Amino acid sequence: MQTLPELFRTGRPRDASAAPLLVAPSGAVITYAEMDARSAQLAHVLRSTGVGRGDRVALQIEKSALSVALYLACLRTGAVFLPMNTAYTDDEVAYLVADAEPAVLVRAPERAGLPGVIPFTADAQGAGDLADAAAGQPAGFDDVEVSPNDLAALLYTSGTTGRPKGAMLTQANLASNAAALHGAWGFRPDDVLLHALPVFHAHGLFVAINCVLANGTSMIFLPRFDVDVVLRHLPETTVFMGVPTFYSRLLADPRFDGAACRRMRLFVSGSAPLLASTHAEMRRRTGHAILERYGMTETTMIASNPLDDERRAGTVGFPLPDVEVRVVDPESGREQPQGEIGAVQVRGPNVFSGYWERPELTATEFTDDGFFRTGDLGRFDANGYLCLVGRSKDLVISGGLNVYPPEVEDVLDGLAGVVETAVIGLPDADLGEAVVAVVVAEPGVELDAAALRAAARGRLAGFKVPKLVHIVDALPRNAMGKVEKAKLREQFADPPAVA
Repeated sequence: MQTLPELFRTGRPRDASAAPLLVAPSGAVITYAEMDARSAQLAHVLRSTGVGRGDRVALQIEKSALSVALYLACLRTGAVFLPMNTAYTDDEVAYLVADAEPAVLVRAPERAGLPGVIPFTADAQGAGDLADAAAGQPAGFDDVEVSPNDLAALLYTSGTTGRPKGAMLTQANLASNAAALHGAWGFRPDDVLLHALPVFHAHGLFVAINCVLANGTSMIFLPRFDVDVVLRHLPETTVFMGVPTFYSRLLADPRFDGAACRRMRLFVSGSAPLLASTHAEMRRRTGHAILERYGMTETTMIASNPLDDERRAGTVGFPLPDVEVRVVDPESGREQPQGEIGAVQVRGPNVFSGYWERPELTATEFTDDGFFRTGDLGRFDANGYLCLVGRSKDLVISGGLNVYPPEVEDVLDGLAGVVETAVIGLPDADLGEAVVAVVVAEPGVELDAAALRAAARGRLAGFKVPKLVHIVDALPRNAMGKVEKAKLREQFADPPAVA
């Protein structure tokens, strides 16, 4: 079993002083040697604040070279990296800080610090008092020796309870997955990744960046996804990783064609289901078949369509090396026959070690023989491709980001005039799924959909705010009194626009 530092040393270019790691849209380059120096300086800052092996380091900052350097600094000190979505509100961050108890919190200068944690600042360019503190530190650092079972990262995810919980990812979890993806996707010495993803979740951080570092090659590091900027840099790159929304927006631009993709060898999609129509249009326009894969926060990547064989729309391919996937009857736990739908379970070196300070939840999410219950429903087809058909946990994935209905429902239910709310996801050509709220008003109260959305926007990250709000007299319920969200999805599957 490997650790991330061991994996990265294996892929390290021979001449680190000349090998580019990050290339900015402006053309500015940070070499591997320069990133070594920056991460060493940040490691000294962390050590000076008392951060040691196993301590959490949290950050909520815009994507920049500093984000990558701080990630590497955590690996070098043995600290646990805790990235937070930049859209999270102060209340959401305060909850995570109270739960994880990080030693250090890095935020944008305009964001407030929180009690009990050492504050640092960094702006969208990486400037701030963290960079200032690092500037005078030595460019070398004696890395802390870590073991495969040491925690490397803590990523928060929610569930049906609505309260975020920290998924504990070990060195071995992340190193094994990066090595598996590096091989499965055929990374080459001349590959250049076009990185347009955020780096606060597994896709942009542990899939994209770890693959590049394991390969010892470079990436063009965009601050965010922008169609014009992506099209400008596609001819310079060979690999692109995105969420389905990226592809739908690229395909909406007539400039995105085979000529624009002439050097590309691989397009990867994940974090949300890819529409078959997007898959077909991509092939027609560019000649490329998108490689769709399957993963989640607790497991990183589980399965992938093949690199050198048929990439089937509507499937997520085959389990990665050393990863076991089974589809079982949700009631009996027996494996389903081929073609039958059941609950997807996974076991392997990629699967997390449990939920932070939640042993009772960890116990319920694993089977007696060590398989993790993903909450997804799926089936294997006759050729062994895994097909996902739904989610048993009412998770909504909008633009590649997870939205958990209870979090949104709690906010809306607390607003004046609201009796109750049901939040669902509905198909959306741009976002994959749109967050939709169905709200019941108090008798005699006339609710305004736009006002409800505005109120929610003050309490929730923007991607969680319902795109549509429907006001109804009552929610459908079964005999046990449970809201039947399937009926709501059918009822509002093709709704008129509501403000």
